[in-house]
Amino acid sequence: MIPPLRIIGGGLAGSEAAWQAAQLGMRVELFEMRPHRMTPAHRTGGLAELVCSNSLRAAALENAVGLLKEEMRRLGSLIVEAALATAVPAGGALAVERDRFSAHVERRLSEHPLVEIRREEATRLDPAIPTVVACGPLASASLAAEIQRLCGARQLHYYDAASPIVSAESIDFARVFSASRYGKGAGADYLNIPLDRKQYERLVRDLVEGEKHEPHGFEVDAAAGKVPYFEACLPVEEMARRGVDTLRFGPLKPVGLIDPRTGRRPYAVVQLRRENATGTAYNLVGFQTRLTWPAQKAAFGRLPGLERAEWLRLGVMHRNTFVDAPRALAPDLSLQRSPNIFMAGQVTGCEGYVEAAATGIVAAVNAVSRARGAPPFAPPNTTAIGALLAYLRDATSADFQPQNVTFAYFAPLDPPVRERQARRRAIAERALAEIDKLVEVDLGRPSVEVELARP
Repeated sequence: MIPPLRIIGGGLAGSEAAWQAAQLGMRVELFEMRPHRMTPAHRTGGLAELVCSNSLRAAALENAVGLLKEEMRRLGSLIVEAALATAVPAGGALAVERDRFSAHVERRLSEHPLVEIRREEATRLDPAIPTVVACGPLASASLAAEIQRLCGARQLHYYDAASPIVSAESIDFARVFSASRYGKGAGADYLNIPLDRKQYERLVRDLVEGEKHEPHGFEVDAAAGKVPYFEACLPVEEMARRGVDTLRFGPLKPVGLIDPRTGRRPYAVVQLRRENATGTAYNLVGFQTRLTWPAQKAAFGRLPGLERAEWLRLGVMHRNTFVDAPRALAPDLSLQRSPNIFMAGQVTGCEGYVEAAATGIVAAVNAVSRARGAPPFAPPNTTAIGALLAYLRDATSADFQPQNVTFAYFAPLDPPVRERQARRRAIAERALAEIDKLVEVDLGRPSVEVELARP
């Protein structure tokens, strides 16, 4: 009899991996140490807790992550199912209400007859037991040491952050306006704080000069002598430090937004995205930070409309851990030196909620295939999942760093299409046709009842 598949970590990747394996008829033991042992970033013991933004990013198929979500939906993704069931208005993005999202995932897994959820910390990895390690970006010291022991490579670290959340009832709505860039989505999914030049430059000074939490010794890259931030998720003060106009051409860019009170585009705009379905909380888009809490209250409290803000959560910074994927992982996401151990989630070196869950699908399907002696599941890079895997296999640079899914790793169209939107639509059509074929041919999913009835 095939032993149950062990999955370590109940985040997005681990929850997705557990669901996928169980849907394929494999018994699953899902280990999650919370709430008995918490991490520096989590606040609950819920499965699939979102610790940073509540957004799963763009929804359109012409966007790489939007295409990735649709591929996952067609592959029976629990994470995408939960996101669609708990979505809140977010313009052209898919954002969710955190607690309902987590509860949906936990309920579905708890009800599955092949899933056993074990609330305990896993501190050892047995190379003889089929295991998916989806410990997330905050692996415990003991588990990180086990990963390092088995993959035989130096563990790398990067740094992510959570943006502040403000109570809606404390916002002065007379000083903000509702709109999405270029009227996308419902047309008014964000609150926008318009800034003139003087207000913007004051914010930049506050960010640069404000008191910051000093990084711990283990957070600093010894060779570089600095904290190795992930470029796609820089602390807002680090962006401000790089130049007075950096924010105005980044998360505070005013393009696509007109202040209805003036009829003009503001000099800069701070956007607030709805945090829950009832609209009682908003997060500051792009304001991940290492500023101390008093410095945050001082800087953000000077923004128009936030002078009397009630902060439901202030920004925090936390460490993330990932492996050197091109040299540590096989194409099926197993460790090259321990082929029964599969990696999933941000620990693989992918970045983003959706990407993490996508690797959970790949690792789980391949772990089941390995246990049953079946061929590996290997989506080609004509698909978004395959493009993400292609990046994790790219050993071009000796300094592997995390990355979101992008069109850069998709196979080119033949014949090529010049116009960008038309090209991306063609890539999406090709990708979804390929995914539909994989579902039909490679993932003939047995029903749970049939599998349980087998001797």
